Amino acid sequence: MAAPMMARFGGRVSAWLSVPYRLCSSAPRAAPPRPPLRTRLLLFLYRRFYDVENLVTWSAALKLWNLRRKNAYYGYTQQLYGDGVAAAYYILSLRGGVRFSGQSDWIRPNSRGRFSWDFMEFRDVPIEEVDASGTEINYRGLDNLAPLSSLRSLSLSHCPHVDDWFLARLHVFSQSLEELSVSGCPLVTERGLATLHHLQGLRRLSVSSLPRLSNPGLVRILLEEALPGCEITGAEYHEGLISEGAGAIEGAPTTTAQMTPV
Repeated sequence: MAAPMMARFGGRVSAWLSVPYRLCSSAPRAAPPRPPLRTRLLLFLYRRFYDVENLVTWSAALKLWNLRRKNAYYGYTQQLYGDGVAAAYYILSLRGGVRFSGQSDWIRPNSRGRFSWDFMEFRDVPIEEVDASGTEINYRGLDNLAPLSSLRSLSLSHCPHVDDWFLARLHVFSQSLEELSVSGCPLVTERGLATLHHLQGLRRLSVSSLPRLSNPGLVRILLEEALPGCEITGAEYHEGLISEGAGAIEGAPTTTAQMTPV
């Protein structure tokens, strides 16, 4: 029994001793075959796909964090300097503008986003007008404007994050707001506009260029009924309504059923 064990052990030793000889041998070795072009291309895309996916995920998370940071609640600033100063700082940080009561000039940042701290002098003066057009204001940031009981004009034109939930919360300005613009807001729908019936003091409302409105003309009629003392601009009566004698919605394709007489 010992002989077979020694034979096996000797075979392993000889194989181990022959390794350096094989490694140091100058005999040419055949190169491994190169994968075809299609295989190499698929492998390249496979590796890069996960890199791009991780980059997109990281970029989306960074944008969300930055949006939350811009719309943070300045409650501590409100306690120290008052509601008007905190609201002004918030809007100016978003590159918007404010006008205090009794002042004809607006306070706005420059092209670099820098602004003067002169608004600190109006600690006890209410804000009457806010221009947040084109800013990243959202539902969370509205907490900074809610205490403005004397706000008469609010412009939200072309704000990408103003949605129906945002409009539903504007009821906090029902006693003061007279002018409102939501033109060009891509997330606003009929449901959000329907919540504006709380603003009975509204005198002017702009609803132009709202891509999610399927029937702007009908929305205008309903808004005029809900807000009888308000001037609705930006939506014509014929937009999206059934044309007289046409039997079809303007801009919609004519179907066979519509063309066939009953």
